[in-house]
Amino acid sequence: MFVERVVAVIPARGGSKGLPGKNVALLGGRPLIEWTIECAQLSGCCDEILVSTDDNEIARVAKGLGAQVVNRPPELSADDSLVMDAVVHTVNAIGGAEILVLLQPTSPLRAPEDIRACVDALLKDPSVDSIATYEEASLNPWRAWRIENGTATTFVEGANPWLPRQSLPEAFQLNGAVYAIRWNRRPVGPQFVFGKTVAVVMPKARSIDIDDEIDLRLAELYLQKEIA
Repeated sequence: MFVERVVAVIPARGGSKGLPGKNVALLGGRPLIEWTIECAQLSGCCDEILVSTDDNEIARVAKGLGAQVVNRPPELSADDSLVMDAVVHTVNAIGGAEILVLLQPTSPLRAPEDIRACVDALLKDPSVDSIATYEEASLNPWRAWRIENGTATTFVEGANPWLPRQSLPEAFQLNGAVYAIRWNRRPVGPQFVFGKTVAVVMPKARSIDIDDEIDLRLAELYLQKEIA
């Protein structure tokens, strides 16, 4: 039986305006990227773990944890560089992959079972093209407003924003923690959700995305609560 090769790519460039040195900032006394590398290792479903980076300190930490480092060129390391372009560069550097798992280091609280759920669902059904993790939406679209020329109208036509939360349609948003795709089926473009797709829902506590100092402190508070 053919066994599909699962390659995990962790994109971790050095530049970050919201939180300088973010990917090696300490969370629970450990560099941020360590949480993602260790999670991929503990998932037991990643044949290779690759870190794409342009930063020497990130590379040093990644190598020390047993991950393979692929040096990212400057043209793929700018603020407006697309994650997909960095992933394509990384996968090409190792000669390809069947299953690609994208793990962004800004989601340190994901659990190994979150990765396994995505990979297992993809391997279980050959017709599925992509899988991503979601969380409950921070703002239900029925409670969003559009303001034009000083006039506010509901963003979703006909929505009743005054209904209690329990009466609103369920709404979810991508949390960026895990994407798993069949690499040879990806379309042209930057998207990681395409074709026949499956959603894996994660709890909000594990969906914290580190973008700035406030997010980092929030993650610290969650860890302290879990340890206490």
